[in-house]
Amino acid sequence: MNKLISVIIPYYKKLQYVKSTIDSVLNQSYKNLEIIIVYDDSNKKDLEFINSIASKDKRIKILVNPNNIGAGLSRNKAMKISEGEFVAFIDADDTWHEKKIEHQIKYMEMNNILISHTDYMIVNSKYSNKSLRTAKDFKTVYDLIGSCDIGLSTAIISKKILHKVQFPPLKTKEDFVFWLNHLKYGNKIYSLNECLTYWQKTENSLSSNFFQKIFDGYRVYRNYMNYSIIKSLIYLFILSKNYLFKNL
Repeated sequence: MNKLISVIIPYYKKLQYVKSTIDSVLNQSYKNLEIIIVYDDSNKKDLEFINSIASKDKRIKILVNPNNIGAGLSRNKAMKISEGEFVAFIDADDTWHEKKIEHQIKYMEMNNILISHTDYMIVNSKYSNKSLRTAKDFKTVYDLIGSCDIGLSTAIISKKILHKVQFPPLKTKEDFVFWLNHLKYGNKIYSLNECLTYWQKTENSLSSNFFQKIFDGYRVYRNYMNYSIIKSLIYLFILSKNYLFKNL
């Protein structure tokens, strides 16, 4: 079990968190990694700091976007140049348990799994107010359609099926469309019930913007799933209700 794993990190205005994120990847017990950081800020003031971190480990590569294109499209760029047999995603304000890659790759290889995700803990900047999210299996679109219950920073996917699906140009919910499309292709998503990721909840993040989620949630159903207006609104209501329930 020594296959190359590509770790993709899109970066946009996360200066106070990104070193902890990168350190959590560099400190993995599984060492055969390439780390692709996509700098996605048109303001290049943080780039010197990112370069200084990258200079300390030859496994780190940096792609610099001339302008901000969003996390999803940045991940697409990184996926195209990735060389690993598996691709792992982590956002620039999240962190991993040191055995995250080791345990997850072992689980996938033992069970011949192409996509997996894990439990994760939602934390604030002081790692208090913790809330556990439990992973479960998703075998069809209808298992996932009412709520995006996959933490992207927990996910690992086989490179051989990445050519089928890319992230869409959405500000939020781009990962929701990504997973729904994989399920449409018959790529089942399996769960490893170990808490191996800490998901940072920041007040100014796009993922914390409820109204942006509503707008993009509607687009998921109407534009990407090609549902009727009525059906899209019904599923948007279900999605919003589930979101509110999870965040009580």
